[in-house]
Amino acid sequence: MSEVVLTGVVKRYGPVTALDGVDLTVPAGELTAVLGPSGCGKTTLLRCLAGFERLDAGEIRLDGRAVAGGGRHVPTHRRRIAVVPQEGALFPHLSVAANIGYGLDRAARRGDRVDEVLALVGLAGYGDRMPHQLSGGQQQRVAVARALAPRPSLVLLDEPFSALDAGLRAGLRHDIREALRADGATGVLVTHDQGEALSVADRVVVLRAGRVVQAGPPTTIYREPADPWVAGFVGDAVLLPAVAEAGSARTPLGAIPITGASSSGAVTVLLRPEQVRIVPSARPGTVPATVLRHDFHGHDALVGLRLADGTRITARILDDAATAPVGADVAVRVDGTARAWPA
Repeated sequence: MSEVVLTGVVKRYGPVTALDGVDLTVPAGELTAVLGPSGCGKTTLLRCLAGFERLDAGEIRLDGRAVAGGGRHVPTHRRRIAVVPQEGALFPHLSVAANIGYGLDRAARRGDRVDEVLALVGLAGYGDRMPHQLSGGQQQRVAVARALAPRPSLVLLDEPFSALDAGLRAGLRHDIREALRADGATGVLVTHDQGEALSVADRVVVLRAGRVVQAGPPTTIYREPADPWVAGFVGDAVLLPAVAEAGSARTPLGAIPITGASSSGAVTVLLRPEQVRIVPSARPGTVPATVLRHDFHGHDALVGLRLADGTRITARILDDAATAPVGADVAVRVDGTARAWPA
């Protein structure tokens, strides 16, 4: 297991600065997800870690050893880093076992390592099959097994589930996460999928315009986002204008206790849709609203609402509560506290 530390990493492509002073620590034995919109620098960060790109400034240290920066550039094959691409890129003419053993020395190929990593990714007994005999999800499992086989210092996963069906992605990413954990591997997952990052990573790093805007456990990123942009990017957000005073804020939903803002005045407050509760009739602590839409997701539903002053918000509710039809008048209340930032 190896810790990775990036300090002041800068990478430019002509006039474009793809990474702008990135400071980041990837703890040993954990899976860190790098999350951000297209063009934020996620893939460039991965390529710099892998050694495919030279830094323009800053330093990368792998388990205490400088591998990039300060005039040093350790080539990819000497960094002991494995990359799992978006599509497995298996050798079509080699069996599953031969694909996995390709990067191993002769002694390791003769040993049990191939069978061991196949079992880790849930493909025990598949060694003799050819890639064309596997499903897309199975091919990605083989790609992960191939990456794990030589016991690399770091495994880089470049949106490895993006080409798969949604139903297959959810199960596969958790299986792959368990395989990494069982093998004690340190991993970096690059993704634009917020749900993927929050559900499988030990730590989430949010990039914007080549800079780290927040890093921490998934629960912290979701519940205590650094700013309104992060709040809106990571999960569904209800952002409201408000006025803060003495630990609470006056909002279109009434007075709500707040955290984050240390002074009085105009603020922006964040509520998550699951904090907005729909009740059938007005009662103390509620405000009137009109149902605008239902977005049914099976396990829950997002209900669009318009408040009396025209403010539009969203509530997340269980499907058995989603009984008010579009156009119905309901009442809503807020559970818990809101996060606030100065406006």
